[in-house]
Amino acid sequence: MTVPRRKIGADGPEVSVLSMGSWHIYDRMPFQEAVQMVRRAVDAGVNLFDVGYYGGFTIDGKTVQESYTDIIFGRAVAVAGIPRADWLLSVKLWIQAFPEVSFADQLDPLLARVGVEHADYTVLGDLFGTTPDMTALTRGLGDLIESGKLGGWGVNNWSVDDIRAAHDAAAAQGIPGPSMAQLKYSVVRRSIPDGEPFRRLADDIGITIQASDVFEGGILAGNLVPDRMVGRDPGGIREQVADAAVKLAAIAEGFDATAAQAGIAFCLADPLVSTVLFGTSRLAQLEANLGAVELAEKHGAEIRAAVADLWLDRDVVDPTGH
Repeated sequence: MTVPRRKIGADGPEVSVLSMGSWHIYDRMPFQEAVQMVRRAVDAGVNLFDVGYYGGFTIDGKTVQESYTDIIFGRAVAVAGIPRADWLLSVKLWIQAFPEVSFADQLDPLLARVGVEHADYTVLGDLFGTTPDMTALTRGLGDLIESGKLGGWGVNNWSVDDIRAAHDAAAAQGIPGPSMAQLKYSVVRRSIPDGEPFRRLADDIGITIQASDVFEGGILAGNLVPDRMVGRDPGGIREQVADAAVKLAAIAEGFDATAAQAGIAFCLADPLVSTVLFGTSRLAQLEANLGAVELAEKHGAEIRAAVADLWLDRDVVDPTGH
């Protein structure tokens, strides 16, 4: 089947309900397999690819090593012969360097690394406790949109209050506001995306969700001891995730599915989710994940009910994101 599409926000663009991207994808596989994987993804209907320049900052006290996955991705798309009109590029821009390093000065080198002239979307990185000047921030993004280098923008794991503040600052200047929130969303982490504060915000401003970290660094997909750096652990629940992964695998088996497919289907069953972002380092993983679309259509609601007891950050993480 062809991967269906949903709108980001109220006004689009329309994106595939599955999207690909991670800190490290293409630098963890033979180059020719990366070429085959992006070709297969586009042929299956995937049109949204998330890339970013990573390196030089810390998360939870750990230094993030520089990655060349964005450069490899750009080369893989070129070698696969995929026309630029057939895929959408979502890039990461970082708040920590702003405004000393403008968004334009961040975006231009990234576009050069990928080998394209514009980004269709950007997701602003985590605030990490900072309080940016929302007027200046939205103005900088508005300038990029006006120049044609950027199509639209969203945010990564921002609080409900910060998203609303950004929306209000953009509206006051007649600039497009945030239309999608990339949120940690999985069978174990649900407090923010499923919480009443975010749902009310979505009703108010029309923002939708890009579900990320759906496998908890691979743990929920069956890799119980990841050999690579995993993202932040809000609420300190990670030690419990391996046990939840075993239970998820058993639940998935009841639907003749893998744990990864069930994890994706769980998110796709939420109509507020525009797209589920995942990383794969093998073509076989992509093929398996494509099967989650049909699983969600047939059994999405049943899967959400079956995994209710695996919600580990319930009453642990503030649903406003603070």
